[in-house]
Amino acid sequence: MPLQCPTRSFFLLLILTFFPLVYSQQPYEGRYTTDCSNSYNSSSLLGYFCNGNSTSCNSYLTFHPTSPYNTAASISSLLNVDESLLSQSNLNSNSMLVIPVDCSCSKSYYQFNASYSVQSGDTAFIIANNTFQALSTCQAIINQNLPNASSQLQVGEKLTVPLRCACPTTQQFNSGIRYLLTYLVNSGDSFSSIAQTFGVDADSIADANELSLSNTINFFTTLLIPLKTKPNFTQISVLTPPPPPPPASPSSNEKKSNHTGVYAAIAVAAFVFLVVMFVLVFVLLKKRRSKKSKGEVVSSNIESKPIKKNDIPLDILKGISGIGSFLKVYTFQELQLATNNFSLENQIGGSVYRGTFQGDLAVVKRFDRDMSMEIDMLKQINHFNLIRLSGVSFNEGYWYLVYEYAENGSLSDWIWGKDGSRVLNWGQRLQISLDVANGLNYLHSFTDPAYVHMDIRTDGILLDSNIRAKISNLTNARPAKGREGEFTMTQHIAGMQGYLAPEYLEHGLVSPKIDVYALGIVLLEIFTGKENSIIFDEFHEMVTEEILEENVKGFLDPLMEVNFSVDSAVLLIALIKRCIQMEPSNRPSMAEVVQHLARMSGMSTSWYSSYDTGSFSSEKVLLKQEE
Repeated sequence: MPLQCPTRSFFLLLILTFFPLVYSQQPYEGRYTTDCSNSYNSSSLLGYFCNGNSTSCNSYLTFHPTSPYNTAASISSLLNVDESLLSQSNLNSNSMLVIPVDCSCSKSYYQFNASYSVQSGDTAFIIANNTFQALSTCQAIINQNLPNASSQLQVGEKLTVPLRCACPTTQQFNSGIRYLLTYLVNSGDSFSSIAQTFGVDADSIADANELSLSNTINFFTTLLIPLKTKPNFTQISVLTPPPPPPPASPSSNEKKSNHTGVYAAIAVAAFVFLVVMFVLVFVLLKKRRSKKSKGEVVSSNIESKPIKKNDIPLDILKGISGIGSFLKVYTFQELQLATNNFSLENQIGGSVYRGTFQGDLAVVKRFDRDMSMEIDMLKQINHFNLIRLSGVSFNEGYWYLVYEYAENGSLSDWIWGKDGSRVLNWGQRLQISLDVANGLNYLHSFTDPAYVHMDIRTDGILLDSNIRAKISNLTNARPAKGREGEFTMTQHIAGMQGYLAPEYLEHGLVSPKIDVYALGIVLLEIFTGKENSIIFDEFHEMVTEEILEENVKGFLDPLMEVNFSVDSAVLLIALIKRCIQMEPSNRPSMAEVVQHLARMSGMSTSWYSSYDTGSFSSEKVLLKQEE
């Protein structure tokens, strides 16, 4: 057989190496979906960009049947799809529906439009993430329906909800890709598990979302799955079954018959072996108990591998399921290198150090208690306004947790720090307040189980490079048993005096309302520039209708730029007043706090004079001194 020209093969290999079969398609939106006040136009938050080889195409969406959208009729109505496409599907809580839609380009973004009537308590965030299961984003809903932030969601209002879809690029189409499926990332998903579910290559998924396989994909965000053929949307489930064994060919029947006896013999032998091992273990354990009861020193004949001091003990690891899939496990030597051996120059305070990992700053905190339960909770939390846990380590009885770094330090340093140049204006303070409320609302309403932070205070709120707030000290959070308002009890009171709700301080009663109280105190400090121990009594004495309307600007921080209306300040202080009510039931929920702060933050000054204040409609009653 003649030899082929090696040069041609070499160049073919070179071309395939530098030009993969599936090309990058759309930027992955990641955690930005929780930041509803920013559209992040360079990402795909407003929708996947119209960069395909066609302005319209057949596409697919995934959806999990969940009450009240768990019937063919309710799902078809919500997603604006033909009910007949769902009637044969397996509509149970473990199923994942794959629904065909007609995707088309609108302005600069691909989308498939659904229609939705606003219900009581709805926000753009709730509609996008709760109702439509991240098939849309709060930014896309706001951009579609409230582009100039000149109106607010009204109960009964009809919204156009742009659902996320996309068409293949020319390069993808030429490589055989005919469809793109919008997939909701589930807890525990990885590139490989998703690829196995849809029978595609993991690299192709990463490429389609401008990611690499080393990147993290976040729970409750969407990925585009490139498909060469139509998916079987009646049989895919959340728990993907293992692939069936290959069918035997007709010519192998005789061999299969001959092998049956061998398999049976192996099974019997294995069973006998297990029985023998069980008996041996039982006898050994009985002897050990006998020796221990006689006071003899017991030693094992089996040589075990010692646990290194910088390894996480196996008994602790068992309580942190799948830790390696969510967090980086650092060696202690890596932490020493990153923190310059925990030097004073790198010490931020106490057992907290600044570290540099591959050029990126991070915070390393040392704990002298078992942190396994906290880590198991923290690795599931993912919100823009919550400090993210990125790694862990264990050495000589100490836990080391590695967090993201907030460049501008704590909020308390900005409010009453010695550096007079670090002054926050009205808009910045309002945005920080909204950030903190959004983070707490996520803990109260969007985690499973719901959590109470337990330790909200100004020095635990950190500011990033854009003066956006991120809540830290999440290791003290605990599950909120039952629904909001159903109290649980604790005998261990934790937190800082001045921020503790009276029912928690006096009786150990715990509910999300103690976070609302603490946030009210934080808001008081943010807008007055004074510590709670100084301003609290003064606030209660001064907040009457007459004094508030006449002297509101004098009541607020004098260093703050005067770029707000008296009416807006009145509304803000009325909200603070509600948050720090003595009776928990009289405080608003965190979702209500978010709604009011979002309206104040997003609307112009002129809007306040004509704003229907809703829960503030009886302003005179709210501003009266509580007896």
